Amino acid sequence: MFLTAAPHIAVGRSTVTAGAVRREYSTRAIDAVRQARVIDMLGLLTLNWPKLYAWQGDRTAFCREDFDRLKRSGITVFHPSVEPNQPDPFAATLAWTERWNCFVASHRDCFVRVGDVSDIAEAKTSNRIGIIVGFQNSDHFRGAEDVRLFHSLGQRVSQLTYNTRNAAGAGCLDREDCGLTDHGAALVKAMNEVGMAVDVSHASERTALDSFGVSSKPVLITHSNCRAMMPSSPRCVGDETIRGMAATGGVMGITAIRNFIWHKRPVTIGHLLDHYDHVARLVGVEHVGLGSDSDVEDEGAGARGKRFEVAGLRRVFRAYDIAEGLLRRGYTPRHLELILGGNFERALRDIWIKTLSESTPFQTTNFET
Repeated sequence: MFLTAAPHIAVGRSTVTAGAVRREYSTRAIDAVRQARVIDMLGLLTLNWPKLYAWQGDRTAFCREDFDRLKRSGITVFHPSVEPNQPDPFAATLAWTERWNCFVASHRDCFVRVGDVSDIAEAKTSNRIGIIVGFQNSDHFRGAEDVRLFHSLGQRVSQLTYNTRNAAGAGCLDREDCGLTDHGAALVKAMNEVGMAVDVSHASERTALDSFGVSSKPVLITHSNCRAMMPSSPRCVGDETIRGMAATGGVMGITAIRNFIWHKRPVTIGHLLDHYDHVARLVGVEHVGLGSDSDVEDEGAGARGKRFEVAGLRRVFRAYDIAEGLLRRGYTPRHLELILGGNFERALRDIWIKTLSESTPFQTTNFET
């Protein structure tokens, strides 16, 4: 726990409903979610891939009920990033980008394609959902010219590596950490220039640290967890990496994948909140956000569903569950505004400026109640 004694939560309570699922929260938590521009920097519309392909291929397949389910989550902006995992990464990523662009264009009453931070505010004020197009690999970038091409098509985030080594650098599962390559450094610089976010979520420690040194803009860890709580997981990042990320002005999104949260069962929302606490204590509350790595469907059965079995957390209500839990640990409404989306919005504003300019160094403040 962040505090030895949890503070009193206002007695006002209300119910949030998603289909047949109902859950009660404090009015403070509900207000925090509904007033914030909530950004999930690894949030999927659905993990049911046939359903997603149907939505993208048939305009009539996505219905009002689907939109309402997404809206009830309280999430304003989703970053449904994937790793195409195809023999021809360039062609596969080109096709995936086009499918997202067509899907959003076909449902302008529901979605906003987020190209700059003004679109985040537009999604909120127009009661629509923002979609950030990004990818969990940079294999499709054959050179700097491809960074410019995909930026022109709408891509705004690119993860350098996906678990294993590619032309840009080493991944978190590689036994030998070669760090960022010359090609990777050139990609980072090109992404800085056009206004595309560099993401090191699945990168090796050396690759991440090298990218912090090369980048002139904030570098993101869109979805990961803290090695301090889960030293056995190579997907979790160490304190040196978290400090390096924060020094760039970046933000780390915390996942809701139970194998990255705690090594014993059951995994609880308390264990999840410990990761938020750790980042806030280490580098400041302005460097932590949401990166759930999940969708907002009802709880699923089987192996896929078990990945998200965190006691006290429902995927569809995760923004509310996290807000409630953080309030009980002593975080203020202003802290919640930052964690739920303000931190990522600030970092993305700094990143998406296309022309490099001088600015004052990013200032960080350690979290204190």
